[in-house]
Amino acid sequence: MAFAGPRRKEQQHAGAANASERVTLVGIEAHDRPALGLRGLAAGRDLDRTVEHGHPRVLLDLVVAERLPGAEHDEDRACAVVGVEDDWIARAVRRVELEEIPALHGRSVSAPGYTQTLVMPLAVDSFVMGPFKSNCYVVRTGRGAAEAAVIDPGDDPTELLLELARMGARTAGILVTHSDVDHIGGLAVLADSTGAEVWAPAGEIEAIRSGAPRGGYPVAPHDPAHAVSGGDEIAIAGLDFEVLDVPGHSAGHIAFHSDGNLFAGDLLFAGSVGRHDFPGGDWEMLLASIRSLAERFPPETVVYPGHGPATTLGHELESNPFLRELRTR
Repeated sequence: MAFAGPRRKEQQHAGAANASERVTLVGIEAHDRPALGLRGLAAGRDLDRTVEHGHPRVLLDLVVAERLPGAEHDEDRACAVVGVEDDWIARAVRRVELEEIPALHGRSVSAPGYTQTLVMPLAVDSFVMGPFKSNCYVVRTGRGAAEAAVIDPGDDPTELLLELARMGARTAGILVTHSDVDHIGGLAVLADSTGAEVWAPAGEIEAIRSGAPRGGYPVAPHDPAHAVSGGDEIAIAGLDFEVLDVPGHSAGHIAFHSDGNLFAGDLLFAGSVGRHDFPGGDWEMLLASIRSLAERFPPETVVYPGHGPATTLGHELESNPFLRELRTR
């Protein structure tokens, strides 16, 4: 195991700031020795030594020191060690099952067969594309993963393709939230260049096939392999996405949810919401879509919008001026 260094802001969204706790966080990533697992990590944590609060690994020390000794008393449920990073940002996580916890200082902290859950963050890289400055997301199971899902390639994907090559990541699939030009402008070229299949909203697929989205900005046409709508599930690049119907900005708008990450397109932004004055837009539907997300997902759900920085669902429900009506209700 190794500790993640700071990420380049122009390549990766910071994620969503935790509104209630401001703690310097530390990330964990698997590198060249995946077999090391928790054994090497735990072996490096001396539970009897004094923890210096200024040390960059202080949170990891405290988490392991707190969790491992209590594991023997908690054999009926998995024990979660939080995967976090070093830039004051709380992120959604995925779970990796490890079958044993090693003894520390000669004492056993787990019964045979006890399963420890080590929680690791997804890798979400953001690329701002085109004159409308839309966000294109590259999502992987972790740093160094060989496959990626690309969400909303909104403009010329040349630089994106170069960056994917630098990452050593193959485009395993392309997801589209809606058919506006700033979200599908680079779709045809990316799909043709990589051979990746496309999952697009069933209600707007004809605009993608014809290359004539609303607004009068023609794009290269593409015939998506998959037309999806709310309730569908997508498995690509080792990731599981649930499709959600979220009309309001456009009639057939969808969002994708995976392990606490919500890729919301132009439904909800940090401090704002999507426009609803274009054909197919509707304010009441947009508000109802956001309400449905708030009722289903926890406040810490990370929202990756089509424009601007990432946020959390809870933060927007508490402070977004456009959602005042939801708060009063």
